[in-house]
Amino acid sequence: MKKDIPQKKVQDLAISVVPRDGDLWDVYVINLKDEPIKNVLINSKGYGTIDDEPVETTVLRHFFPSIGPLQLHKIEPITKEVLVLTNEYWVSFNYDDYMFDKKYVFVKGSIDPMNFTLIPFLNEQGVMIR
Repeated sequence: MKKDIPQKKVQDLAISVVPRDGDLWDVYVINLKDEPIKNVLINSKGYGTIDDEPVETTVLRHFFPSIGPLQLHKIEPITKEVLVLTNEYWVSFNYDDYMFDKKYVFVKGSIDPMNFTLIPFLNEQGVMIR
């Protein structure tokens, strides 16, 4: 029965978006755990409206066999044009014999310098969701 399945929450994992030179931004997954996570699958997509027209980007899928403890891994670069959309990253991974998943959503307009914070392990400014 559904009530017998443990519902564990994702902790110590973050997604960050960091500006690069020019019009590119880099998206990272950050493992803040003291142990590696395995079989990391990330689906990314953008959606919203531009000039009152609905826009949806292609869904991209990224797989990393393992991300070490207290490490980050670049997911993908994104262009300045998609920052006006809602950008969604759905992360699934194995940790401690359990499969976790969580959706990280950067709502329209949230990837902005006024929301910058120091990104762990990069020592650069960017937007981060834990």
